[in-house]
Amino acid sequence: MLYGILDISFWGFIIALLIMTHLTIMGVTLYLHRCQTHRGIDLHPIVSHFFRFWIWLTSGMETKIWVAIHRKHHAHCETTDDPHSPMILGIKRLLLEGAELYRAEAKNPETMEKYGAGTPDDWLERNVYTRHSAKGVVLMLLLDLLLFGIPGITMWALQMIWIPFFAAGVINGIGHYWGYRNFEVPDASRNISPIAWFLGGEELHNNHHTYGTSAKFSVKWWEFDIGWGYIQVLRFFGLAKVRHMAPKPVVVEGKTQIDKDTVVALLRNRFQVMSRYSKDVLIPVFNQEKAKAGAASRALLAKAKSVLSLERSLVPEVRRQQIAELLQDYSHLDMVYQYQQKLLDIWEWTTASNKELIDAIQEWCRQAEATGIEALQEFSRKIRSYALAPQET
Repeated sequence: MLYGILDISFWGFIIALLIMTHLTIMGVTLYLHRCQTHRGIDLHPIVSHFFRFWIWLTSGMETKIWVAIHRKHHAHCETTDDPHSPMILGIKRLLLEGAELYRAEAKNPETMEKYGAGTPDDWLERNVYTRHSAKGVVLMLLLDLLLFGIPGITMWALQMIWIPFFAAGVINGIGHYWGYRNFEVPDASRNISPIAWFLGGEELHNNHHTYGTSAKFSVKWWEFDIGWGYIQVLRFFGLAKVRHMAPKPVVVEGKTQIDKDTVVALLRNRFQVMSRYSKDVLIPVFNQEKAKAGAASRALLAKAKSVLSLERSLVPEVRRQQIAELLQDYSHLDMVYQYQQKLLDIWEWTTASNKELIDAIQEWCRQAEATGIEALQEFSRKIRSYALAPQET
């Protein structure tokens, strides 16, 4: 039959295509990404086996290869060892050759050995999904022809380019090139959009790079992670278990003593803390200085604004020097910028003892409160009140 055994209308084809491609992106984000790669969730074997089978049909991807390449990406993000960084390879190449980069890295046995541990190694994986990885997409073509007839060829072609374009190109490319940042992490990750249901929550890429093991990618109230919605449904039916969530800062009113809990809370929530510093201290002081500056100086300050809050490893040394020279004429802005850098230095004390960290934060607060800058004083009082909170489940 020309239109297959289903014999559906044009809009029926569109709906069927959207459902099938959506299942594929859900398989990638829930099974390959959140479950297998980062262990943010555990999926019931029924769910895991369904997604393994469906991904084999619609992409031919092998779990171990996908997981290993993505783990390497996180381990070496924005370096020459990153398998797919647009900052290194260029955005054009990622958009046009993302799938080719994936296939090239898949041939690297060192990557597979080092980063592919813990992925399925049962009879199905060895004898079907790995040994016959290309046969899944052939079977999908036959099924599309059977169900949808001649239009099934077009549907199959669109299914085959869905992951190479949206995952390898858009998420791996645009997700490190364009968009907004909630957190200044030491890579170029960005949130492409606060909502893009067809990307399964993967559009919230900066959030994910900030808290890689979190099962939930959205952090702001106006962001929507459809993948998290499906996880909630699966949890309701006992088909998924959440293992990790992004920490949430807790502020205890009246708490003024910096103790071990304060230090741990600040370190766990350091990205939220620095985001809050930019919002509550850096930007208000910047606006005050800009309002007092002349027209020429305002133009220079405007160019500097985007750099002031940017993760410093992403700012070229020459640009940092230019900013330092510019801020010499704006004492309050220069001061809050320097206190931001001092706080960042404390976060990097990876070998410091609890006492050393407590002393360092206490001294930072003491000095900050002595500056007389109201926004800085208020922020100092706020971080004194940080405490630990149980993870959301």
